[in-house]
Amino acid sequence: MDKEKTSQTPRRMTRSLASSPTSTSNNVIAAKVNSLEPSTINDLLVGGDPISLDDIISNFPGRRNQILEIVRLLGPLNSPMLPLFVYGGPCTGKTSVILQLFRHLNRPLVYSSCRTCYNQGILFESILNQLFLHRKNAANGYANAKRCDRPSDFVNFLREALTNVINNLKEKSEKLVSNKMRQEKIGNMIYLVFDNFHLVREWDKSSTILPLLFNLYDMLKMHEVGLIFISSTSPDTFYSNMGYVEPIPVYFPDYTEGDIRQILLRNQVNQKLYSSFLDVVLKSFYGITKQVGDLSAALKPLYEKYCEPLSDKGKGVAPDQQMRRRLLAHINPHIGPSLNEIFKVSSLSSTEVEARKEEKRKGNPRRLAKSEELGSLDFHMSTSAKYLLISAFLASRNPATLDASLFDSKGGSDNRKRKRKPSEKAMERKETLEEELLMKGPGTFPLERLLAIFQCLVSVAEDEEEPNNDGFGVEGGSAGLMSDVLLQLSSLCNANFIFKGRSCPIEGSTRYRSTISEDLALKVARSLKFPLSKYLYS
Repeated sequence: MDKEKTSQTPRRMTRSLASSPTSTSNNVIAAKVNSLEPSTINDLLVGGDPISLDDIISNFPGRRNQILEIVRLLGPLNSPMLPLFVYGGPCTGKTSVILQLFRHLNRPLVYSSCRTCYNQGILFESILNQLFLHRKNAANGYANAKRCDRPSDFVNFLREALTNVINNLKEKSEKLVSNKMRQEKIGNMIYLVFDNFHLVREWDKSSTILPLLFNLYDMLKMHEVGLIFISSTSPDTFYSNMGYVEPIPVYFPDYTEGDIRQILLRNQVNQKLYSSFLDVVLKSFYGITKQVGDLSAALKPLYEKYCEPLSDKGKGVAPDQQMRRRLLAHINPHIGPSLNEIFKVSSLSSTEVEARKEEKRKGNPRRLAKSEELGSLDFHMSTSAKYLLISAFLASRNPATLDASLFDSKGGSDNRKRKRKPSEKAMERKETLEEELLMKGPGTFPLERLLAIFQCLVSVAEDEEEPNNDGFGVEGGSAGLMSDVLLQLSSLCNANFIFKGRSCPIEGSTRYRSTISEDLALKVARSLKFPLSKYLYS
């Protein structure tokens, strides 16, 4: 009992906690002590002071729905759970949210990153070392708790280690109840977290390790064990021919510009000055990357340049309108070179910039229309590829059950019909469906559905073009558009506009998913003068 009291500092620390100045000196001392002391169950807890759920929500802007959904799926203390599949783009807060939630819930977990554990042997040994409470040091010759290279050995050792951990958790809970201690309970559940799970597909034995990890839930049959997979790719990229309990997906979309603004403003000494700086530069940089890490690294030297005209680097300065104009004039010449230097984006030369300004002064309507069109879409794409890209975007965003009503013979719903006022239950069902679609992210679709939507959009475009073109349809009619549709689909997949997944074990056909954002879809639709909002479910 005394040993547990003296070793209350957990060894797992989040990145934010590890970087705090107050804990640096303590960590050095604790590292020396912990290397000699035996590990306890407390080492499986996330380190740091207790944190409330409201604090987590405020620390992660734009992640309220995902946080509440994960808390709901984890359930109350000692609640069995189905496997979770948390996915989204890089730097969207997936890992940080999971660790902070376990810090809030005070529940033990075994965290393994498939980036540092770059093959199955290292992954197996990392998990078993944590579960057996084994710490490698000079006393044991830096050996692992168990050596296993075969998946069958890993499953046997894993079941043994989990049984020991669960029994220890139950004994600790019983002691707390019998002694009537006020210490917060940690329950009987143990969670296995696999971070950077998408990297497993690049391993040599990925065809063996992927079904093994997905089938752990069925093989172990231990209700006290929870599985959480964190990936940068969607679940449909992991289809296999072996049946297993499909994990529940939780989607983390990219941060919006407002969310990134809140994140960057945190920990700033002068938030008013930094806010005026973001008003100038954030929109340009956000159009190139939405990753918080890249933006923070790119804006740091630029902000130092922004504060050069101010004394003491702008500490305590409240910028007025005149100061903002002066700072804008100072920073404006450095924005373009900074974009080119960090993100390798080609910019217009000074002569082209002057030519554009001269055209705007003259007000030539044809040239202005052409420049606006080029500004709306930054790359060339054929008409058939544009319609195919829009079709894929609609297939990913719209439920398949609504295709018949959205893509009817008249090309979408008839706006001239008098619409009945929806009931409250219908509105609630619609809001629930929208939340479910947001949590799942862009859906997958078969090739047949994509071609059906594509054919409908092309026929609508021909009907609208016919009165203006005297009988000549878009690119020579549907035959011209349909002739190279498979070739265009292959090109869009190679350009990562559309993701091609594996064959679905149930349907037996390849499934696709659109990867473009709504902003890019609107740009493509605007270049075709296509009413995208008319066909988008909202």
